[in-house]
Amino acid sequence: MVPALFAAQVFAQAEQNSDDFLDRATLTGDWGGSREDLASKGVKVDANVVQTYQGVVDGGRVQGWEYGGRGDLTTALDTGKMGLWQGGSFTVELEGNWGRGPNAYTGAISTVNTNQEFPVVSDQMFAVPAVHFMQYFSPHVAGYIGKLDTITTGDVNEFAHGKGDTQFSNLAFNINPVLIMTVPYSTLGAGALLLPADDPSKTSVSLTVVSTVGEANTSGFSDLSGDALTLTGEGRVRTDFFGKTGHQLLGFTYSNKEFTSLDQRLMFETGAIQTKKNSWSLIYNFDQFFHEPQKGSGRGVGLFGRLGASDGNPNPVHYFASLGLGGKAPFGRAHDECGAAWYYMDLTSPKWVTETGTHEPLRDEQGFELYYKFALTPWALLTPDIQIVHGAQEATRYGQTVTTATVLGLRLELVF
Repeated sequence: MVPALFAAQVFAQAEQNSDDFLDRATLTGDWGGSREDLASKGVKVDANVVQTYQGVVDGGRVQGWEYGGRGDLTTALDTGKMGLWQGGSFTVELEGNWGRGPNAYTGAISTVNTNQEFPVVSDQMFAVPAVHFMQYFSPHVAGYIGKLDTITTGDVNEFAHGKGDTQFSNLAFNINPVLIMTVPYSTLGAGALLLPADDPSKTSVSLTVVSTVGEANTSGFSDLSGDALTLTGEGRVRTDFFGKTGHQLLGFTYSNKEFTSLDQRLMFETGAIQTKKNSWSLIYNFDQFFHEPQKGSGRGVGLFGRLGASDGNPNPVHYFASLGLGGKAPFGRAHDECGAAWYYMDLTSPKWVTETGTHEPLRDEQGFELYYKFALTPWALLTPDIQIVHGAQEATRYGQTVTTATVLGLRLELVF
């Protein structure tokens, strides 16, 4: 994973808050000057609450609407600004959700409401997915250790990234699905970050070792094992094609864990569940502005895409591709965003043999999403969304065919 985002979060200056309630950056404002004062002393607090009302209106496994929400509180401490030592930072993230989403209704592997899936904890509302320390030894070299939130820090893309709370709702547009099996969402890890260029935003290279087993509600030490580790590496380069800002990213993962094999044809002969040692994946993503009124402003319209490949067994996502169009302040409204994208997953279906023959319950999956995020104010962002998903599940357990699902949704993000 690429934790360069950690540095951006910790060392960025606090966004100025206007005195005007409707124009300021956050709903709670500057806390009478305390928020800006804390940031100048190395304490930065970010919080948001995202609510969604989303439903399958046609096709899928079943139709129905669901309401849910998620809250996130992240605190970052800059040791230099706190008067301790230079180059250090601590980050702690608290996360919780309530309600539910219609993810089980679609018959798809990729979640249509990613925001509702975090934290991934059964029967528990709150969890701490990230507690980590980062230390810069020079402007170009840093090390980090702790519990990492890999969704936030990995496979970064300008137009399609995150937890389904700010851009696309579908998981397939926020992170490459080939990563999910061997890189848990919240897990222990340690690694190194290299920023070889004078401009730290130009090039970043990271190498990280994480536990292949991890949950947001545990420390992870009890599950830490030398036989269940994943090595990940990413390199991201800023490009200037056609005089417009863009990025290219390449990455890989390799896990030494023993997984259950997707092919169980011999299980009924030997009486033993077949396993498969090791799993690997390769990823690529790009983003490229083709309309950028002011270079480096982060505003404009561009293309993005992802490619992924894995061993195909034990990883069920054998190949992956997505392509889309993204816009930031597309019509001059500073906080508006929009996007339209398509994805395709080539899946290796689990196989097992019974008296009636060989059974393969999954087919390849593809989907489309279109959204527009309206900034009612800089801190209140309303996003209507439509998705059309041809899910991987072919039939329900009652034998009913799972058809292409049409999903409508409305998302409200409040930035505190």
